[in-house]
Amino acid sequence: MARLLLLTDDLAPSAEVLPALGLLGHQVRTLPAEPSFAAVAATDVDVILVDARRELARARSLCQVLRTAGTISPVLAILTEGGLIAVNAEWAVDDILLDRAGPAEVEARLRLSMTRVATPEAEEERIIAGDLTIDESSYSARLGTRLLDLTYKEFELLKHLAQHPGRVFTRAQLLQEVWGYDYYGGTRTVDVHVRRLRAKLGSEHEQLIGTIRNVGYHFVAARDDDSHDATVE
Repeated sequence: MARLLLLTDDLAPSAEVLPALGLLGHQVRTLPAEPSFAAVAATDVDVILVDARRELARARSLCQVLRTAGTISPVLAILTEGGLIAVNAEWAVDDILLDRAGPAEVEARLRLSMTRVATPEAEEERIIAGDLTIDESSYSARLGTRLLDLTYKEFELLKHLAQHPGRVFTRAQLLQEVWGYDYYGGTRTVDVHVRRLRAKLGSEHEQLIGTIRNVGYHFVAARDDDSHDATVE
């Protein structure tokens, strides 16, 4: 039996938020969908369920707060089918559940999410460079406790560079390896995304993405003040 925390403003029982819960034998604790409640109550549960059926923006913000607060338990968002269009990496959730999912599917997703957290491989999905932590499993990146508000491609670009610290990639290589062979845009796309990434990293960390003049970009694990080739443009 798993210990579940359901964060919802719905006054109805948990089995009406996610009907399949009424047919499963898990222990469900329900609290208002407020960050102050979530941060305290999330310390001793197996899975956190966030009701995202209606107020998508608020639910997204709550999921981000849980992640930046260092929550270890997996976070699953409960959505309607129409709400799926709004979900992206910025939600920082481990998985999603449709509100009408059957008991077998809900049980499987709960089991898989708890297993992923419990295995050593979960740590291997994180890239840590100083204050920067990139979590591939949740498609999220943080600087300390600050969650970076990245688009999918910005995340993929940052992750790709961080996976190869010090290696210099030309713009053409990045287009091929991050955007894919079927992308027909120009290399200017890379420059635009790098500029946006640096802005989101902030002035104290923008140097993590270095420029090699007339060549391309690389990830700088630690700032080298003696380097004259790496610059931030």
